[in-house]
Formats: sequence, structure tokens, C-alpha cells
Amino acid sequence: MHPILFIVFLPLLAAIVGGFINKSAPSVVAKSITTGALFISCALSWPVFIGFWLGDSTATVVPVLQWMQSGDLAFDWALRVDTLTAVMLVVITTVSALVHLYSWGYMEEDPDQPRFFAYLSLFTFAMLMLVTADNLVQMFFGWEGVGLASYLLIGFWFKKPSANAAAIKAFVVNRVGDLGFMLGIFGTFLVFDTVSIPEILEAAPSMSGATIGFLGYRVATMDVLCILLFIGAMGKSAQLGLHTWLPDAMEGPTPVSALIHAATMVTAGVFMVCRLSPMFETAPVALGVVTFIGAATCIFAATVGTTQWDIKRVIAYSTCSQLGYMFFAAGVGAYGAAMFHLFTHAFFKALLFLGAGSVIHAMHHEQDMRYYGALRKEIPLTFWAMMAGTLAITGVGVLYVFGFAGFYSKDAILEAAFARGTEMSMFAFWMGAVAALLTSFYSWRLMFLTFWGKPRWADSEHIQHAVHHGHDEPEDHNPAVQEDAGHDVTHAVPSPNYEAGTGGYHPHESPLSMLIPLGILSIGAVFAGFVFKDAFIDGADFWDGSIYFNENLIHALHNVPYWVKLTATFVMLIGLAIAWLAYIKDTTIPAKGAEQLGPIYRFFYNKWYFDELYHYLFIVPAFWLGRQFWKLGDVGTIDRFGPNGVAWVVEKGSVGAKKFQTGYLYSYALVMLLGLVAAVTWVLF
Repeated sequence: MHPILFIVFLPLLAAIVGGFINKSAPSVVAKSITTGALFISCALSWPVFIGFWLGDSTATVVPVLQWMQSGDLAFDWALRVDTLTAVMLVVITTVSALVHLYSWGYMEEDPDQPRFFAYLSLFTFAMLMLVTADNLVQMFFGWEGVGLASYLLIGFWFKKPSANAAAIKAFVVNRVGDLGFMLGIFGTFLVFDTVSIPEILEAAPSMSGATIGFLGYRVATMDVLCILLFIGAMGKSAQLGLHTWLPDAMEGPTPVSALIHAATMVTAGVFMVCRLSPMFETAPVALGVVTFIGAATCIFAATVGTTQWDIKRVIAYSTCSQLGYMFFAAGVGAYGAAMFHLFTHAFFKALLFLGAGSVIHAMHHEQDMRYYGALRKEIPLTFWAMMAGTLAITGVGVLYVFGFAGFYSKDAILEAAFARGTEMSMFAFWMGAVAALLTSFYSWRLMFLTFWGKPRWADSEHIQHAVHHGHDEPEDHNPAVQEDAGHDVTHAVPSPNYEAGTGGYHPHESPLSMLIPLGILSIGAVFAGFVFKDAFIDGADFWDGSIYFNENLIHALHNVPYWVKLTATFVMLIGLAIAWLAYIKDTTIPAKGAEQLGPIYRFFYNKWYFDELYHYLFIVPAFWLGRQFWKLGDVGTIDRFGPNGVAWVVEKGSVGAKKFQTGYLYSYALVMLLGLVAAVTWVLF
């Protein structure tokens, strides 16, 4: 029996068992079953990946069952195993297994742990179904599966209104993208008469230049199909326009954030574009759209990330930005570089999220970085783990010597964009370079606010102020803090979670179940780029046809000017210097900068006002339309002529009619006589 069957279906079995156990047995039973199943899947995934890496394995398809046949549409449930699948298998199962283990410590006090672990395993199964799909319908099954699981996990704390709202928002925004994806699948079947991915990719080059009727115009067939499919990717991978759900997804427990942002849902769109790369290569307009949206998302999310105070939201916008890198890499044709960044990003982003969770755990669930400071001595293991993640995401390294994970993957993307040489690719290159500077700034800003400076959780003067006056939640409910978002961080008021009468916070290192995943992910953040760079970027034999591989672009990538190779390192150093100057050297600079920039700062801080724009464009009209249907349709029409109309007449008529039911014979005889007279009169006249 092929190991892929165990890899895919063990998480499903664990989710079912864990879900049915729920509270009928101790939580440790469900946790052990689900975590054990994921570690087995992970242990089986790495040999599959290493086999492709060493060139000892070949692509194969493992049939599961005959699924569906309707007219010309027929497809089976089969699991495709090739290099692209193998890469995703190790990413998904490794991060998911470590998230399961981490959750033992993080969710220790939660009464609904079996349900949480069952949801995690269900999420993993859905993503594994997506990446092993041999046809588009099976991919859509996994695609919707991760959407369902994300809804369940984001809204896991369902008694919290903000968590419910965030879950609904994620579900609804993704439905918008999924409409495009469904239309793309329908159109692909219409054009190719099949949903089999290998058959579609084999036939795609022959459709280059063909046109199709769409919205009353003749347009390029492949451009339409690929743009529709990419709209689905925009929703799942939170690209500009359909990104608004991603920051709000932080309402779920931190392990959920790590799983969604590092290894599963948000990478589904990148995977889909790379899987269908031969299709996209026949659609130059669609590739231009992918490049532009990716580059725009990259710079948008980076600007917003520089102004946020919630530690998880900073990392969330970082995810959004890094996904932009992956998409514009695919847009310029460097699919190997896109997948390489997906691979390295999984390690350092999971590390940063779980590290942030460790900080939050140490700080009694406080997430506002203004209430942190000087934690490197209090939680040193968490500090060094997050340092490894920060060095990886900012791309620290020495050319031709050694670099952390992001040093190789991000540099390869920028070099590919420059090497492509088109106007759109050059736009992506410069946007990527600016975003790399901002990434360095907000990443080191996070580190300096959290681990250096003054311990703002232990300032006795401000503690007295908090004890006597109290404070609302800073991010969501305190207008003063909202308006003064750029204030001097050395004078932040104490957290509302300050424990009166205890002497303030007592930061503590996380338990071993949380620290072990941090240690393992740190190894990936440090070495994943150095070890696998040649295979992912240059390895035509490694990819073995699982993605479109442009050898001319890769050759040009290695021969870009020397200043292009140094660009990422140069802007990283600038970002580091600005962050050090503003948050270590002179901590009054952020407040002064926010005041001087004024509208620009507020524009970035309020996330480019996308939420407000969508509120007035879509939500307000939708509520107005709903009220009209309610008042005019439901109350004014249905109720008026239904319960309050015909039904009212029947009710009143029955009251009058029952008066004739007297029980006396002469009354009934009179009625019969009157009826007879009426009938005769009608006939005669």
C-alpha cells in the first residue's frame, strides 16, 4: 500500500475519532490520537520528499475510488504524487504536527481541547486533499474543505463576538473568490472537455491564441480561464482586494494562525497557480495580472505592517506581503522560486507565529507590543527562536557564503523579476525591494518593542495609574489610544491585563511542549534555504515536469548585475537601521514621525481604509436591500395578504359561519330553504 494513503487519511481518521470522543474521555486521549496521527504522516512525508530531492522517485498516481460520472464528465478520486506534491506534503505535515504538539501547552486550560484538535486534523486533511488532487473537482473539494475548517477554527471561541464576526468574514470573502474559481473550473471543462489536470496541462499549449465569447466580447480563452482561476487564488491567499479576512483571522487561537498562515490555507492559491503553470504560460495577460496583484499586495501589506501594535497582526500582514512575493514570482515565470519561498516561508512564519504565541502566553494573553519590552532576559528561549525567524524573514546573509532561509528565496524572486525584463516585472522588482525594506523595519520593530528597551509591564508609576483608573482594551475600544497610535512607546500605560496587587506581570517561559516546536522550526528557518536552494531554483530534474520550468529565465537570473544581487541585503540593512534608531536610540521618533506624516500614517494605520470602503460599498447597500425585502416583501406583501389578509378573512368568516351551527333542526331547514330559493332565482333570472 502506497504511503500517500496513510499520509492523507490518517489526519481524517484522527479528526473523526477525536471529534466523537469530545468530552466523553479525558482530553489527553483526543490530543494523543490527533497529534500521533500527524507525526506519523509527517514521518512518512519526508522520505517521499527526499526521494524526489535525490532523484530516486518518479511521479505516480494512486487510485482511491471511482467517484463520479455524469454525461461527458467523469473523474475518479486519485492521489497524484510528484515533486510539487512532495514539497507541499512536508510543509503541511511538518508544520501541522508541530502545531498540534505546541497546542498541548498553549490550549492546556481550554475545556474544549478535543474539539480544537479534531478541527486542526480536519484542516490538515482538507489541505492534503487539495495538494494531492489529480483533477480540478478534487482540488475544489479540498479547497472548500480548508474554507470550512478555517471557519471552525477562527470562530473556535464562539462565545466571543469578535471571533464569530471574523469567522463569518473569512467565510464570506472566500466565497467571493471561490465564485471565480468555480467559473474557471466550469470554463476549463467547457474548453478542454475534461477536469483531469494532466490532460488539461497537456492540451493547454494548443489553445494559445484561441478566443472565446465572454460578456459579449471575443477574448483570449486562456487569459479568461486563468484570470478566473486566479480570482480563487486571491481569496484563499489573501491578495489585494480579497485580503480583508486575513488580519481578522487572528481572533482564533495562535496555533490556528500559525497553521493557516504558514502551511495551509493561504498557500493554496500559490500552489494552484504553480500546479497549473503550463496553463498560465499560455496566458500572458493573466500572468501580467498575477504579477501586478502580487506586487501591489506585497507593498500594501508591508506598509500596513509598519504601523500595527498587535503582535499577531504585524505577523499577519507580513504573511500577506510574503504571499505577494510568491505570486509575482509566479507571474514572471519563476515558479520554482515561488515554491522555494513558500517552502522557506512555512518554517520562519510558523516560527514567528508560535514565538508570538509564546510571548502572549508569557504576558498573560496580552497582544499589544506597547505593553512589552525587555523580555529577552525573561523568556530567553523564545527570544532566540524569534530572532532566528526574524533573521530568516528579513533575509540576512552573506552572498556566496551563508544566509538564513529568506536570504535565498526572496533574493531569487527579486532577481527573477529583474531578469524577466518586462515593464510589469520591473514594477514588481522595485515594489519587492521597497517591501523588503519595510519588512526589515517592521520585523525589527517587533523585536525591539518586545525584547529590548524598558520593561513597560513593570513601571510602578504607571501601575498605580492603571490600578486606580483602569483601562479598556487598547486596540479596539479606547479612542484615545486609537487617535494616539504613534505615541512614545517609553510612556505606554500599563496593560489592562495588569494584575492588581501582584506587583504587575510575571513573564514566564513556555512549557516544553511549546518550546520543542520552536526549536525544530528554528532549524528550518536557519538552514532550509542553504540546503535546498539549488534544487528549488535550478533543479529542472528536481521538478521533473511538475511545474513549468523556464531555463532561460533561470540562466538570466544568475547573471543579473551585481547591484541587483545586493539590493535585498542593502534595503534590509536600511530597515534595520531605521528600526534601531526609532525604537532603541531615540524612542520619541515614532510619535514625531506619526504626527508629521499625519494623513499618510493614519492611511496606513487604518489599513488603507479597505474595511471602511467595503462597508459602504457592499455591507450598507446589502443591509438596505435586506430591509426593503423585509418591510416591502415580507411584511408589506406576504404578511399583509397572508397572515393579515386572506388568513384574516378566513378567520373572521369562520367566526360568523359557526353562528349558524345552532344544533336546532328548524335553523338548518331555514338555511336549506333559503339556499333553494336562491338557486331557483338564479336559474330563472
